[in-house]
Amino acid sequence: MTETAPTRSARSATGLGLRGRWIGRWLIHRPLTLVGAGIVLLVSATGLAAPLLAPYDPLAISIADRLQPLSLAHPLGTDHLGRDLLSRIIHGARVSLGVGVTIAALGAFIGTVLGLLAGYLGGKVDEVIMRVCDMFLAFPALILAMALAASLGPSLENTMLALVIIWWPWYARIMRGQVLALRESEYVMAARALGAGTGRLMFRHLLPNAIPPIIVQATLDIGNAILIASSLSFLGFGAQPPVPEWGAITSEGRTFLRDYWWYPTFPGLAIMVTVMGFNLMGDGLRDLLDPRLRRQAGG
Repeated sequence: MTETAPTRSARSATGLGLRGRWIGRWLIHRPLTLVGAGIVLLVSATGLAAPLLAPYDPLAISIADRLQPLSLAHPLGTDHLGRDLLSRIIHGARVSLGVGVTIAALGAFIGTVLGLLAGYLGGKVDEVIMRVCDMFLAFPALILAMALAASLGPSLENTMLALVIIWWPWYARIMRGQVLALRESEYVMAARALGAGTGRLMFRHLLPNAIPPIIVQATLDIGNAILIASSLSFLGFGAQPPVPEWGAITSEGRTFLRDYWWYPTFPGLAIMVTVMGFNLMGDGLRDLLDPRLRRQAGG
């Protein structure tokens, strides 16, 4: 008997409902993942709604209000130019989160494409791509990022470019390993026997099955990218004043730490909490997307 469209739709809806309930039960037993996801959602919402949430203009200077302590008018105090720290940190969420997402997304895209080509085509293509990866991975990430940012010139855009350059080899390595493990699978061999071309095999059959580790790594790397970009801004290679970027704000406030503790403390806490949120959420996604870890956890 031929299955009707309504029957297929009902079966699909039932499958989605069961999957949704399973994910819900899975999350209940992993409170740290929920905490991480909550932090990420809160920071993302804060960044998106920054113009509505910030009580003051983050760039407005008021020398009369410089280095004010915590108060009702300025809940997190003010900086050395009288700018409201709460407003600058709220707007900094948009800047820092945008930096982290852009770096992770571009690095993942470039690395995924090159890793897919290297793993499936092999031969000289694989050799060239992997030797370039080895060249970048031979240097500590922060040192190489500092060198590239310094050579390009101190700015937020150049810092992002430098970090994308050093980030993609990790994704290329991950994707290549996944493709090497999958390219001789039965479903790939069957598709090849049915006449599927190289492009269809790579992007229709291999890529969807190899992408989960890339998603997990990208989630973890958003937090790492925010941390390294903030470190470069702290050292003077990244965002330049008056851009309200968390690392730059912390750098400006470090000389005032002894007498005006709130100035560097709150942007530093924003960095710490955001990076922790992405790491907790990334660990949860790894457990969710890896069937072996699910079985070990009894999921």
